[in-house]
Amino acid sequence: MGLYATAMDTIEAYTGLSPAAFFTISAAMVVVYKIVCSMFVDPEELDKKPIDARSSIATNQPAPQPQPPTIQDPVQLGDVTEEELRAYNGSDPNKPLLMAIKGKIYDVSRSRMFYGPGGPYALFAGREASRALALMSFDPRDLNGNLEGLSEHELEVLQDWEYKFVEKYVKVGQLVGTDHAVNGGKVQESKKHD
Repeated sequence: MGLYATAMDTIEAYTGLSPAAFFTISAAMVVVYKIVCSMFVDPEELDKKPIDARSSIATNQPAPQPQPPTIQDPVQLGDVTEEELRAYNGSDPNKPLLMAIKGKIYDVSRSRMFYGPGGPYALFAGREASRALALMSFDPRDLNGNLEGLSEHELEVLQDWEYKFVEKYVKVGQLVGTDHAVNGGKVQESKKHD
């Protein structure tokens, strides 16, 4: 009983909380940690089938080795219009998931849980999202490449997004024929390519 009482007194002395409050908060933190971690599961882990260890032990056979998921090579689209890009919004599971930043189109299929239907960033899929990313906006009116009127800070935010996309995703094409094209952070009227 002495060790228990000492532990409870120590908890109260160091945290300023009653032992019941301390353990309640600790349990809540563990639950929140588990929930947050489950939100960031590696997409490759989702494709793996669970191995039933009981069946391999019962048959005295080695457990089957998990096969690496097959990742399709990104399809190089080349020059496409914004209208053509919209077909790659995740509504067709047989097409890659694409989005554009500063006129460059990236294959974001590997992050389908974020950009695919039902994902938190699904509205960016199949769209030129430069303005929305610069403004950190989920307003559908901001889903375009028009950078007019953005502050230096907002352009820096957009540049950070572009760096992340360059590091993580494959560039598969370029937007053409839009009213506004992005060139070095400046907005220019673009010429339609025939």
